[in-house]
Amino acid sequence: MNHSIYSADRMTHLKVVIVALIAGIFVAGFGISARVNSEESFTQTARVIKAGAPVAVSSSNANLVR
Repeated sequence: MNHSIYSADRMTHLKVVIVALIAGIFVAGFGISARVNSEESFTQTARVIKAGAPVAVSSSNANLVR
């Protein structure tokens, strides 16, 4: 086995490509199977939040003089 990718022969490059292809197929298959098996009860729905009365928020303890 050649330890440098620059001086590797054609067969070594082919082995690297095959291993990368198999790993990519495995990762894609795992992602698809994890998504397909998800339960439908966790679907998101839009909720409407209505605004209430205006509120003044202040972080200062000083008295307001008008």
